[in-house]
Amino acid sequence: MQLNSFDEWSPLKEAIVGSAQNYTSHQRELSFDLFFHDNIAGDNNSRSEWYYPRLTAGTAPRSGSQPIKQRYVDELNEDLEGIAKALESLAVTVHRPLDIAPTTVQVRTPAWEASVVPPLNIRDNTLIAGDEIIETPPMIRSRYFETQFLHPVFQEYFRQGAAWTVMPRPLMTDASFDLSYVRASTAGGPTEPIEDPRPSPYDVGYEMMFDGAQCLRLGRDIVVNVSTANHALGCDWLERHLEGRFRIHRVHQLSDSHIDSMVLALRPGTLLVRSEAVAEKLPEQLRTWDLIVPPAPESDNFPRYDDDDLILTSKFIDLNVLSVSPDTVLVNEACPELIRELERHGFTVVPVRHRHRRLFGGGFHCFTLDTVREGGPEDYLD
Repeated sequence: MQLNSFDEWSPLKEAIVGSAQNYTSHQRELSFDLFFHDNIAGDNNSRSEWYYPRLTAGTAPRSGSQPIKQRYVDELNEDLEGIAKALESLAVTVHRPLDIAPTTVQVRTPAWEASVVPPLNIRDNTLIAGDEIIETPPMIRSRYFETQFLHPVFQEYFRQGAAWTVMPRPLMTDASFDLSYVRASTAGGPTEPIEDPRPSPYDVGYEMMFDGAQCLRLGRDIVVNVSTANHALGCDWLERHLEGRFRIHRVHQLSDSHIDSMVLALRPGTLLVRSEAVAEKLPEQLRTWDLIVPPAPESDNFPRYDDDDLILTSKFIDLNVLSVSPDTVLVNEACPELIRELERHGFTVVPVRHRHRRLFGGGFHCFTLDTVREGGPEDYLD
């Protein structure tokens, strides 16, 4: 089928599901710590262990490569297969990216080098805007060429008539990153300080770095979260590139970057939001939509981990659901409170297992890229 995806809820016909094959480690360095900054907790003494993330506790290193235990990767791959099978049972055609090689693969640029990670959270580095594939400029160095693993799928959509665009790639030196957001949010919070950037002969100032997961797609309207100068430059580019076809609506510092564990549009007129405070930052038209604010979990349904395991997300990762149609939603089976709340609002919930979302930083929306939906370029924010 031809590429066609304008929103988050229309009947889903085709999607790509990410891969975690040969995932061996997280690489701690500036771009990684900036990306997960809002999820870093350096002191859990006064907080429920399962409620808050842990990136610096125990023996986890603050720099270098942090191994991931093979049993977690094996179980994640089992759960990814379960996601793919659940979608196929709902008549969705599932595509998969290329797997990363079993040996360590390095990215090298004139300014830095990093170990490549698998194409798992594939929502991040691609934005589907109607009939166009837009590869976005990454925010983590180890993911610099992640979209290359999706190229066999993208090439087939291109042959069928899709447009295919790559946003400008950053040099990504330390000085490329706007640190104002993280520097402001360290005061009094459960975050660790970000060290001063190291100079490089390739410094050019702030560059565009921007993820597709910062966007909430609503037909011709795209709501974009902007928290840094890097995001603002990416949003500038997107506005100029899509002018006349889409309308960009900026929200500011809704989160550090991604929007899809803060707010998701489940169908026209209905939003799933983390809290009413989140909804207050949305465009005025969206504040009139029905809001589903899930209740707090009544029990700890997260796996227990060792002190040297990097925990990258808070409990809110399970809001990262995937709509298959305006009345059908994929939800983590470990979230009975969220399931009951969605059913109370008339949704059919498809429970799917996903155990290690806290270790790999993604839910069902993160792990998937919807490429064909039935919806078109409707106006929802007039």
